Amino acid sequence: MFQNQYETVFILTPVLSEAQMKDAVEKFKSVLTDNGAELLNEEHWGLRKLAYPIQHKSTGYYQLFEFKADPQLIATLETEYKRDERIMRFLTTKLDKYGADYSERRRNGKIGKKSQEEPKVES
Repeated sequence: MFQNQYETVFILTPVLSEAQMKDAVEKFKSVLTDNGAELLNEEHWGLRKLAYPIQHKSTGYYQLFEFKADPQLIATLETEYKRDERIMRFLTTKLDKYGADYSERRRNGKIGKKSQEEPKVES
């Protein structure tokens, strides 16, 4: 079965309790894994200020999933996002080979860190 690599970020409403937020994240994780997706990475970015108000709210809980899946699963996932009142916004992107490489290096901590090498002194 052909699988592409995707990245999805969704924003949950800030009025949820910690348990309700974790429940929502688990629901969408199970939508992915129950439909044959391979979950590569999961990051909870916490409560963040939005760039502009959405539904009269200025903050939201951000969640990221990186996964490999069959292309038909994306429609199912986005339908589930649209049906859930806890989701304020979502975005799913297909990663090309450069995006997948960048994503892997970011997961392994090779991006965003300064080199440990000593600076070269020319004489």
